[in-house]
Amino acid sequence: MGEEEKILFANEAFYAAFAGADMDAMSAIWAGDAAVSVIHPGGDLVSGRGPVLESWQAILSGEDSFDIEMRGASARCLNDVGIVVCYERVGGHNLIATNLFARSGDTWRIVHHQSGPSPVLPPRADGPGTSVN
Repeated sequence: MGEEEKILFANEAFYAAFAGADMDAMSAIWAGDAAVSVIHPGGDLVSGRGPVLESWQAILSGEDSFDIEMRGASARCLNDVGIVVCYERVGGHNLIATNLFARSGDTWRIVHHQSGPSPVLPPRADGPGTSVN
């Protein structure tokens, strides 16, 4: 498996944790030994592992249920940094996201997630690596 495929696999794990509201899995995919950050749609910058995981806890434990689907992921590997750009459908909202990963041994861990409005959502493609829901 090439590095881009490993990065896409880590990206899938992130969206599986999100879709499953699985805080244990969400915690496991975030880097523990690197500076991490997140910018949720319409939100401000959240920095540090504790505050980032608290922000996800608030989202994943909310009373409102949500449906998320990830589409059109593409990955690039720049040495020990992986970059994924993909589209999200959260409820009725189309978003575009950038996820940054850092290599930790043989594993890729997310260090930054940012998503915001997108005017389009690409069509679903068949096969793995295209959607989580």
